[in-house]
Amino acid sequence: MTNIQIPVSVLNLAPIREGKDSKQAIEDLVDLAQASEKLGYKRYWIAEHHNTPTLVSSATSILIKHTLEHTHKIRVGSGGIMLPNHAPLVVAEQFGTMAAIYPDRVDLGLGRAPGTDMMTASALRRSKNDSVFTFPEDVQSLLTYFGPLEEQSYVKAYPGVETNIPIYILGSSTDSAYLAAEMGLPYVFASHFAPRYMEEAIRIYRARFKPSKYLDKPYMIICLNVIAAESDKEAEFLSTTMKQFFLNVVRGSQMKLMPPIEDIDSLWSPMEKEAAEGMSSVTLMGSKESVKKQLTAFQDRYNVDEIMAVSYIYDEEKQKHSYEIFKDIVDGK
Repeated sequence: MTNIQIPVSVLNLAPIREGKDSKQAIEDLVDLAQASEKLGYKRYWIAEHHNTPTLVSSATSILIKHTLEHTHKIRVGSGGIMLPNHAPLVVAEQFGTMAAIYPDRVDLGLGRAPGTDMMTASALRRSKNDSVFTFPEDVQSLLTYFGPLEEQSYVKAYPGVETNIPIYILGSSTDSAYLAAEMGLPYVFASHFAPRYMEEAIRIYRARFKPSKYLDKPYMIICLNVIAAESDKEAEFLSTTMKQFFLNVVRGSQMKLMPPIEDIDSLWSPMEKEAAEGMSSVTLMGSKESVKKQLTAFQDRYNVDEIMAVSYIYDEEKQKHSYEIFKDIVDGK
């Protein structure tokens, strides 16, 4: 039997809304974290992007610390830390420090991509070599840094040792599915912007999973877009903010998160529409009844262990209401 009463979480890319600045975007990020906590969401993850004037999620660990400080019990983590940009020891020390201050509330999601263009990745200057290829070794280093004292080598992360901060492998293609399965770690797939390989990645991860000391069976989290409202018509209108967000990506333009508009077709060409809608094809959208049907159909097909919802909604109150509706659905209310 399909279970739609599963843990749900929130992913935030920390966009800047039109008419606001970076400080207000960070305030919005904290406000949504507090609302998510009140609603009973399991975790709240913050992304990492660089050289992107429309997002404030470049110094992810600082935003995580800020969010932990302004919440009480919700788990806060990275969706993700892009490891090619960071020395594993520095990541271990930063997250180990947060875990010392906020025990059992910190998650570390790890990505293999730099989260930016090549010139910016070069300016981040972690190394002259292509550290994308050392991703498996870097993940293993972090597992060791957070593990028992007797398993450490000479270089240790203080704080960090014995914190056992849970590590999640993030992916937007099938590559990381193999790695998460091989290492026996939970796997998070980015269907909210790269749905093309979702089905294949889920299948690979489950088929190849090897039990480990971290996890005895596969744990599959899917990130997807959720826009829930009082009616299908209202949700469709609110979704034009998300559509403009993806049009921005397709065009490589630098618009902030825009208010919804009546006629989205006046903005894009047929090719742009196809590209933008391709990126956002895994979206639960509509009234409570519609979203429940869509979620049930999704779970009938994939039966994932947790859903992490992204909601690009311009009006903060409507965004919070969308998360409230979605939580009510999985709670069976």
